[in-house]
Amino acid sequence: MKTHSLPCKEARLPLGSGAGEGPAARGRPRACPESRGQRYQPRGPRLSCGRYQVIEGIMSPVSDSYGKKGLVSARHRVAMARLALETSDWIRVDPWESQQDTWTETVKVLRHHYNEALRTFQSKEFTRNKHATESSMGDSLSCQQPVLPELKLLCGADFLQTFKTPDLWKEEDIKEIVGKFGLVCISRAGSDPSQLIQESDLLSKLQHNIFLVREWIQNEVSATQIRSALCRGLSVKYLIPDSVIAYIAQHNVYTAESERRNQGHLLQPLRLKTQQ
Repeated sequence: MKTHSLPCKEARLPLGSGAGEGPAARGRPRACPESRGQRYQPRGPRLSCGRYQVIEGIMSPVSDSYGKKGLVSARHRVAMARLALETSDWIRVDPWESQQDTWTETVKVLRHHYNEALRTFQSKEFTRNKHATESSMGDSLSCQQPVLPELKLLCGADFLQTFKTPDLWKEEDIKEIVGKFGLVCISRAGSDPSQLIQESDLLSKLQHNIFLVREWIQNEVSATQIRSALCRGLSVKYLIPDSVIAYIAQHNVYTAESERRNQGHLLQPLRLKTQQ
């Protein structure tokens, strides 16, 4: 999410979300609007409050080299995510992470998207200031101080649990992800994010930058369950968009063979750790 965090200023918040496995079950894209509407009340075409205005959601599929079991080609995952979001006017799929030759750490992905957001913001500010200078009549906008955008990582409560997995995360990366960027955490059944935060000395220190969002309408359908059903020839009608179902059938994306891909392999971050 992009945000301006100064009081009484418009806040712009791009919301970043991973999309590793696919297909995008209806609950996964819903996490973005859930977080957008939960803490921020709607006002006009965008949502705003005293601190933030959510202006964009970014879905970032992981690279093929991540090495997760059953991970299909990024080409298919990006295409399916775009189909699932084709009716959204504020969530977009960004293929940059998926196009990298090697797996990219989450913190580096956040840095990339923040730098892109900052460049866009600075370009708009330059154009805005140029027009204000050329205008013979000043307006209220020219008197406002610009507020820099922020980027926050949207995740489920189970994501916080992974911070406790040995050798999966570098402590300095957690500090930057949570401390510099921040998390918007959606509640999941069986997970207590507040307890996870309190059990971690590091997360407790950074909890001011972790925004907890309650999922009022719970949807426990997972991408893993969808893939399993597809491999068994079961119907997933109404669980994922029809356009995604058609794409999966056309390209034969999920099969027993695809589910065995990367079987027995360590995830790339764990492989890198063992090589050190």
